[in-house]
Amino acid sequence: DFLCISLVNGFVQLRYNLGDKTVVLQTSQKVHANGNTWHSLKAGRVGNEGYLDLDGINVTQKASPGMNVLDTHTDFFVGGVSSLNLVHSMAVENEPTSFTGCIREIVINNRELQLTVTDPKGGANIGDCDGTACGYTVCKNNGTCRVESSGFSCSCPPEWVGSTCEQSIHCSQNRCGFQALCIPQPTSFSYICVCALGWSGKYCDSKIKFFIAKFTGNSYIKYTDPYYGKRDLQYSRISLNFTTNQTEGLIVWMGKGEDEDNDFLAIGLANGTLKVVINLGERISVPLIHSKYSTCCDERWHFVTVVQNQTCIKVYLDEELILFEDIDPHRKYTALNYGGICYFGGFEIGRKVNIVTTGLFQKEFIGKIKDVVLFQDSNKIQLMKAEGYNVYSGN
Repeated sequence: DFLCISLVNGFVQLRYNLGDKTVVLQTSQKVHANGNTWHSLKAGRVGNEGYLDLDGINVTQKASPGMNVLDTHTDFFVGGVSSLNLVHSMAVENEPTSFTGCIREIVINNRELQLTVTDPKGGANIGDCDGTACGYTVCKNNGTCRVESSGFSCSCPPEWVGSTCEQSIHCSQNRCGFQALCIPQPTSFSYICVCALGWSGKYCDSKIKFFIAKFTGNSYIKYTDPYYGKRDLQYSRISLNFTTNQTEGLIVWMGKGEDEDNDFLAIGLANGTLKVVINLGERISVPLIHSKYSTCCDERWHFVTVVQNQTCIKVYLDEELILFEDIDPHRKYTALNYGGICYFGGFEIGRKVNIVTTGLFQKEFIGKIKDVVLFQDSNKIQLMKAEGYNVYSGN
């Protein structure tokens, strides 16, 4: 499988192969070859349907029915590859040639790549396209950059201040406490404080402790499993208690939640019933939904356990087995490589559940969680010692 974007005779081409047939899309207009004009390019696919947009002019094409997942398992290359003979012959029109020009602001699946010296895994013969201290996006929030003898300076729009226009004027004199986030509220010319784990109050200045975590809908806890390297990932288990009055919400996501390569096991609510989704590496999520209407949303405590025995999944609700399914009898992938990361209630501030989970779950969790146990550990997870925001005591 591959997906390739290239420049051919002045036209931009998107080529992709999902394992059965190569699809080729080409823009209707050429790019300027004067080297002074920046072009905006959007390309990708939804299932087997590809799209290519150059400066607002869109081209789409649907592949023949069949494969609809891109399975590459390789590094992502920009501008060229370490050896041109690695490029598949169907990915380009003629002999592969490295790109000459400037590239900026690359966003893959809503995540921007940092095109710096240190962030990529490797590269060669790359320089700064701008050539000045201003570079690209030095000044944030539409600030204007000026080159000066000492480096650069930013002229900021009225709503922003700071050396790079990085701070809202509404947060410039904020009183938010330890590790709290200041969220500007321009309509009311004010701000609100989002408290780090273990703090509460209007300005996050009150220290708290809890054994029951209360989630308010814009909350999350990110727990890093210290024993991940010693786990037998073919036999995973997670159990917890939860209570809520909501019919939608992500309770827990075992996995990195960064891109479609990541394995995960997720538990949440959908239409008032318990929903469990697991992906062991196929990039095809298998949702398991409790068929009958449950009492998950009645504000009572409920105990849920999910057991993964290679590809066999068991789900218990209040100690009753409600789901049992072998998601892949062929045993192609049998391990849950979740990276040692567990999210509870949602994801980092600004990352929406429906986007990160690609629609598998619609909302962040509102309710309480307690007594979380991973695998066969004798001790419960100490949620207070994890990373998180906007989580309060539900004791």
